[in-house]
Amino acid sequence: MSRVPRTAPLFDGWPAAPPPSSSSSSSGKTPPSPPEPPAPRAPLAQATRPQELWAAVQLPPQSALEPLAVAAQGFTPRVSLEPPDALLLELRGSVGLFGGLAALLARLQAGFTTATIALAPTPLAALAFARAGKACCITDPARLVSRLSPLPLASLRWPEEPVTRLFAMGVRTIGEALRLPRAGFAQRFGTTLLASLDRLVGRGADPRPVFAPAQRFRQRCEPSFELADTAFILRTIDPLLTQLEAFLRERQRGITALRLTLAHRALPASVCLLRLASPEHRAEVFARLLAARLESLVLPAPVRRCTLQSGPLLHYAATSEGLWQPGEHGGASSTRMPLFLERLRARLGETAVQGLALAAGHRPERLSAVAAPGLRSGQPAARARREASAPEPPWAPGTRPLWLLQAPQRLEAAADGSGYPCEGGQRLALLAGPERLETGWWDGGDITRDYYVAADADGTRLWIFRERGGAGGWFLHGRFG
Repeated sequence: MSRVPRTAPLFDGWPAAPPPSSSSSSSGKTPPSPPEPPAPRAPLAQATRPQELWAAVQLPPQSALEPLAVAAQGFTPRVSLEPPDALLLELRGSVGLFGGLAALLARLQAGFTTATIALAPTPLAALAFARAGKACCITDPARLVSRLSPLPLASLRWPEEPVTRLFAMGVRTIGEALRLPRAGFAQRFGTTLLASLDRLVGRGADPRPVFAPAQRFRQRCEPSFELADTAFILRTIDPLLTQLEAFLRERQRGITALRLTLAHRALPASVCLLRLASPEHRAEVFARLLAARLESLVLPAPVRRCTLQSGPLLHYAATSEGLWQPGEHGGASSTRMPLFLERLRARLGETAVQGLALAAGHRPERLSAVAAPGLRSGQPAARARREASAPEPPWAPGTRPLWLLQAPQRLEAAADGSGYPCEGGQRLALLAGPERLETGWWDGGDITRDYYVAADADGTRLWIFRERGGAGGWFLHGRFG
């Protein structure tokens, strides 16, 4: 009587088919039905998890992973590093963007010409194919195990000790490892390698950390000879500015600060610092501003090294230019004013051009402060939303002037004993008020004033107040335009 061969189960979870039984027996009795097999485990590709498609890029030895990972982010935002020589890209969400899987794979191969690229439903499977030198594209999870089985165990890059023991047992391929009993495998080699096999075939989750590129740009160059002329310095750093523009474009960001450090042989380095009025990313703008800034910078010695470093990356919303040129049919460029301010600051210095900013408080002399100009022309929508949601000021529009005196100026009192204020011997007419301000008690600068809008004999509107504490009296604080 011949024996029916029994197929070894996969992970002890897929029972072999029961041996065939005859439909009748010699006794004429119906044989008992075989016991029902245990319920199979969940399929390799879990239906509850979205199906993924991972590409493993096996690079030549000693490849720089981070620059290549930045380039790979042009295909998908989900890029993971696999040191020392591989990258993982999740491509399922990018297939439609590139016009289909074939077109995406062609673009990927054109970008990594010296690498081996393999696609599989799990990241570990893609890595195993790529490290075994098998360029393949497996999109059906049902075919994953059969394609993995002939690969050598070395493609998994397990530690040497368990691999040596498996070789001694006659297990040299992934398929042979998958057919080992799970309980015995975990007892002899640990649950870590067993979990690795589960992730390999899609039975276990395998989250991958997403590569985050550097958040600041820093590059340097050392020319073959020392530089003493501004034109040669600008020509030397031109490739760095091009790299900076590519760095910012890849991240859709801009910067408002740029630092150029010029190193000398035996003297402290010279620093050229740019402050921009709005986020910028174009190399031509940086070159023009640096040229203007270097004109006023006196170099104490020739330059032997140039280092370019950006400030923090800021959100940059690209805007379209208007249809009409500035001056035509009322057309105006939204970028003219920031560029004008940046050129002034580059030529005249950081403190030569300043702006005004509102400050929190109720004392009129402390409602504004000097600040660096910061026109955010690239964010009109966000600024409009903030202004629309800002609370109404406690005073009515037109009741406070923009021109305040540096210090309140005391006014005369009327000679007729009425107590009305006078300026230049002329009695002032009170038009509106009073507006009482009592504040500042917490920092020693408390005020108690009643403000009025007044007019002189020529009709000029003035902003005056009456001191309610201390010596009392009337004071002129501002003039309306």
